[in-house]
Amino acid sequence: MVIYTPENAVAAIRVSSTKQGLQGDSPQAQKEQIEQFARNHNINVKKYFVFMESASHEDQPVQEAIDYCKNPDNDIQLFIIKSIDRFTRGGSYYYDFLKMQLVKYNVKLVDIYGIVSNQEVNTLEHLDIKYDWSVYSPTKKSEILEAERAKDEIRDILTRMIGAEIRYVRMGYRVCTPPFGYANEKTETAHGKRVILKAHPQESEWIIRMFELRARGNMTDREIVDEINRLGFKTRKQYIRNPKDKTQIIGTKGGKALCLKQFWRYIENPVYAGISIHKWTDEKPVKGQFTGLVCLDKFNKANKGKLTITESEGEVKITRRQPKDWQLKKSTRNPEYPYKKYVLCPLCKKPFYGSASKGRWGGHFAAYHCNRGHKYLRIPTKKFEETIQNFVKGLHITKDYIQALKEESLKEWKNRMGEKQNDSTELGKRIETLKLSIVSSTEKIKLLSSEIAIKAIEADIVKAEKEIEQLESTKQEKDMEIINMEIVLDNVTYYMEHLDDLLLGTPDPLRRAALFGALFEKTPTYDELVFGTPKLEPCIALSEDFYQSRYQFVSLQGLEP
Repeated sequence: MVIYTPENAVAAIRVSSTKQGLQGDSPQAQKEQIEQFARNHNINVKKYFVFMESASHEDQPVQEAIDYCKNPDNDIQLFIIKSIDRFTRGGSYYYDFLKMQLVKYNVKLVDIYGIVSNQEVNTLEHLDIKYDWSVYSPTKKSEILEAERAKDEIRDILTRMIGAEIRYVRMGYRVCTPPFGYANEKTETAHGKRVILKAHPQESEWIIRMFELRARGNMTDREIVDEINRLGFKTRKQYIRNPKDKTQIIGTKGGKALCLKQFWRYIENPVYAGISIHKWTDEKPVKGQFTGLVCLDKFNKANKGKLTITESEGEVKITRRQPKDWQLKKSTRNPEYPYKKYVLCPLCKKPFYGSASKGRWGGHFAAYHCNRGHKYLRIPTKKFEETIQNFVKGLHITKDYIQALKEESLKEWKNRMGEKQNDSTELGKRIETLKLSIVSSTEKIKLLSSEIAIKAIEADIVKAEKEIEQLESTKQEKDMEIINMEIVLDNVTYYMEHLDDLLLGTPDPLRRAALFGALFEKTPTYDELVFGTPKLEPCIALSEDFYQSRYQFVSLQGLEP
């Protein structure tokens, strides 16, 4: 037995999980073994590190204890573990990586079973010469084998455990924390003693009440939530443990009242109808080995057709109602509400929302609306777009800008005609080059006697002829694309004099909205469009007819114009 000189040490104690630490391989048992080992070998253990987590992943828990040893102020010479599998289960790579950190700081790794040895052998000692490669540890191979065995062991353990759990989940049994309203219960079954769900004595009453009120159909969801909260509903409390010491409870979470979103999650969860869905079942529904809190009929009635569960000949099927088109179009580029970001709310100066509310008789009424910290403002889509149309019809382009636009259009026409001419010239040059290459290849054939060479040149000639044909077709199209400038100027003049045709005649609503937004220096509010007071671009102006119509409107409302 090796007797160490009086040295200081740290001891690392690890179990794979909090449950194992509290119910299985107790950290206290490991500590007693290490204490006995330290007394027998004259070792002073300065600090114990207890870890309740797996050591098979990349972040190794014992790294914290190793970092403690690196500090010279702590004066540590030994690092004690029960066995290599308590040090790491990551295999030889992680074992070597962790141990080398200790070696660098002259800290020896010691296990109570004697697998790890700090003895070193120099193969050139008889010559009084020492190299890095000549020094090795006789127990290195056995340590590596033990580290790999620990890794293989955890793989075997997990394969057996997870494999069995997958099979039982697919049979409808439970292997994880019970959902709200249920409790786990071990019972004798045809497949041995297995875990099933049973109704929680208090939580299940709240869940059943939710489905009953929802299925009845005479209360809104908000009213149901308020009613359940009046019955004393509180979410399940859970303990929060110290991440560095899982045995220490540092707080609790939960114990909150029911909210609307959580209520919807409960109503749509098939587990309350006795149906299990799990990633191990490929998200497919499986009839559970337990009785649901509500029957399928009540579950379907409470979900009002949004979610329907059917069972036929032992096969369970869940169907979801597909949302309608108006429910899917929720983006800022929704063609149903194209002006959302181009017109601001007059109360908060922010973009409008757009949605369709459901009426009493089931119809949907589209509108632009806003309620950001102020009274709810709602403008029906029809009225909103009529306001924009009336505003656009009152716009005109200033005369100075019409002339400038004509000049700019003429300049752009000349640039494009120049580009087309250059393209046509380049195509002509390419065609001439290919024709010369065909002539040259034809002359080469006359001098050749090899059939292979002749066939290769003939293939090149055919390829060149096809390319010439394509280029001539393209050149002809380019030559025909001659823009008549008189037609262009006529179109420019027409659209400048009929600006509403340009802004309102485009079939794409998103494009119409984008053109509308380009009219303003600053994004207008809805009221500014109604009264004709937005800040327009310098080239745009409102006609007198628009203001006169506004004055008549205000006068009809009983106000002085």
